Formats: sequence, C-alpha cells, structure tokens
Amino acid sequence: MRFGGRIQAAIEILEDVLNQHTPATEALRDWGKKHRFAGSKDRAAIGGLVHDALRRRSSIAWRMDSDSARALVLGTLVWAWEETLESLEAAFSDDDHGPKPLLNSEKKSLSGQKDLSSAPEWIQADIPEWVWPSFENNYGEDAIAEGQSMLRRPPLDLRVNLLKTNREDAMKELAEFNPVACDLSPKGIRINAGTALDRLPNIQAEPVFLTGGIEIQDEGSQLVSLLVDAQPGEKIFDYCAGGGGKTLAMAGDMGGEGKIFAYDIDKRRLAPLYQRAMRAGAENIHMCPPPISKWGKLLKKMDRVLVDAPCSGSGTWRRKPDAKWRLSPETLEVRLNEQHAVLKQAKVYVKPGGLLFYVTCSLFAEENEGQVYKFLDENPEFELLSAGEVWEDKVGTEKSKPWSEDGLTVTLTPASTNTDGFFFAVMERKQDQ
Repeated sequence: MRFGGRIQAAIEILEDVLNQHTPATEALRDWGKKHRFAGSKDRAAIGGLVHDALRRRSSIAWRMDSDSARALVLGTLVWAWEETLESLEAAFSDDDHGPKPLLNSEKKSLSGQKDLSSAPEWIQADIPEWVWPSFENNYGEDAIAEGQSMLRRPPLDLRVNLLKTNREDAMKELAEFNPVACDLSPKGIRINAGTALDRLPNIQAEPVFLTGGIEIQDEGSQLVSLLVDAQPGEKIFDYCAGGGGKTLAMAGDMGGEGKIFAYDIDKRRLAPLYQRAMRAGAENIHMCPPPISKWGKLLKKMDRVLVDAPCSGSGTWRRKPDAKWRLSPETLEVRLNEQHAVLKQAKVYVKPGGLLFYVTCSLFAEENEGQVYKFLDENPEFELLSAGEVWEDKVGTEKSKPWSEDGLTVTLTPASTNTDGFFFAVMERKQDQ
C-alpha cells in the first residue's frame, strides 16, 4: 500500500472506533481480515496512526475544530508524525486509494492557527473532561504533565525469568532489537518505541521467549511485583491472578521455593497461566480455579496476599488509548464497588502478621488511596505500612521515584517513573487478630 492508502484506511478504522464504539484492536483486526492484501508493514503503520490519533483525540479536535476521524488523522500526521501540508498533498494526489484533497479550512487548521496552550487544561492534557476535576485534584500542578506523558508511544518491556537465564544473556539474544536495561527494574529489558512508521518487534517468535527466558511485562508491573518482596518458602495468594504476569514474577523471586496460589474469579482469564508457568519452569505455582469456596483450607494461612484489583485501567491509557474515551462514570462506579468487594473477600486469607497488598493500574485516587483508607476504617485489624520504604530498599533512593500523596502508598506514572501507571499499598494484619 502507498502512504495515501494507509491514511485512508486509518480514517475508516477510526470512524468505526468513534461511531460504533468498537475497541481499536478489534477494528484493526476486522479491517485486516477484509483486506488480506495489506502486508505487516501496512498494518503496523495503520495501527500506529489510529492509536496515535486516539492518544491525542481532544487536543487535535480542538486545534482542528472538528472531532471527525479525518480531522484526527490529519492532525496526527502533522503534529505527531511531523508531516507537512506539502507532503500530505503529494501523498493524496499520488494514490487513487488515498483521501480526498485537503480543504482550505483543513489547511488553515493544520497551519497552526490555534495555540494549544490557550486550550482548557483537560484538552491540553488529553484527559476526558468529566475525569479532569478528580485528576487535577490528585496531581495538582503536575496534572497536565501527567496527562501529556500518556501521549507518547509506550516501549516494549520484558522481564527476565531468573529461573531460566539472566539479563545479560537475554539481552545478547535480543541484540538485533537494540535492547537496553530498564532503569528501575533489576530484571527488566526495554525496547524503546519509535515514531510514525517505526514498529516494535514480535518478541513472541524469539527463542528466548519460546523457551521461557523472558516474559512481556511493563516495567511498572515488574516493580509492583518486586515490592511484594516474595520470599523463598512463603505461602502467597495471588487473588486476582488473571493471565499471571505478577504471579510468574513472584515465582522467580522465590527461586521456585514455597507456594504461590493463583486464583481468579474468571477461569478464562486464568487459562493462559497454565502454559506460561510450564514454559517458565515455575513449579511452585498452584492453580486455584473458581469457585473460591473450594479453597477454604487457605484461610488465614497466607504470608502475603496480593490483590491486583479490577480497575479503570487509566494507568494503561498510553497502550490502550481508546479505553480513555470509552470510560464512563457508570463504569468507574462499578469498578469501585468491585474493588471494595475483592478487598473484603481477600483479607480473610492473610494470617496474623501477614501482609495484604493492594494494586491497581489506575491513576485515580478514588480507586487507590480512597479504597485503602476506606478498607482500613472498616477493618481495624489491618494497619498501613510504608510502601515508600520498601521502594527505597528494593529500588534505591537515587533513581526516579513514584508519586505519593500520603508518603506511604506509591503511584507509578508515565511521568514520574516512565512506566505504565500502577498504585501500590501494603497493609499488615496485626499479630493478635
């Protein structure tokens, strides 16, 4: 496909996302099935354009005076991909499958007539307007920067499985992709994202992945797994294990000794962990499919219980930008109720003197500190410990630090730690409870 055809394809896919509320990954997949002639480079370029447009949806719409798919794609090409009016006109005229010629009104907008610094703050940050009051209240003068940090393409982060290899050897096997050691995670490898037509490699086809030497896991997720500080010989309950990324990371920290019980209310989410654990050589992972009533023998027996709670996913908006615009107040309220319920359910597995960890991939205080303090008010047998001290012990004091409102809980953000957004809190069940 020529450049003009790729642009037109991105416009059509984005129309499906905006008008039919189709998740971007599904819209891209459906388009690919209908256009078998498109090569991998074509699909990567079109996907990159669609996602870049969604990351900047509100700011581009404001500058273009239009929120149409065409306006968003054109604005992305100029302000994110650094195309010029001349290069766009050439691409359109050189391809019968390209978009219609630029209108004078589009040329005027694309020439930068409107200064984004004069736009409302929620538009500058590319945060949904209804969320902005809460977001601004949480991050204060850093709120715009926090929002804008999610406009950049995320890197591909990998976690080295120490049960199979080490970081130095894994990086040698991935040398053709120019990997670098992650700044914060001692087991992390990063392949930085490019811009425009650049694309990340398919790591899942590499021998070091197929043999269990590495797993795909954002550095932020690696870090919250590290902060759990899983020790050899302990009993750990991963209450919302899902696909098992954090479960596998903790198994590596335990050196294969002790037991990790992996549970999820939806056994379909848990299904991939069976094969992943086998590939990783993590023999200390014990699968606990639902219903939870089968696992009464674990009550008050766990040294550590990890609750990776269902949430808005706002911390992953740079990876899933369409989710930013699909989130509604009603959906957020459902998530808040789920978080309250799952903490109540998981607490009963923590033994006296044991630890309860609450994690979300959210940037909203309502889902984070708000839930922790509500839980503590309702459960005086638990007390909040300092996650900041754990961070200093496991990561150090000289590197980037997560954001913290209370000095005890921590929030990793794209702006503060250059990771996806993750909240982390640790609570201890008192010995006499």
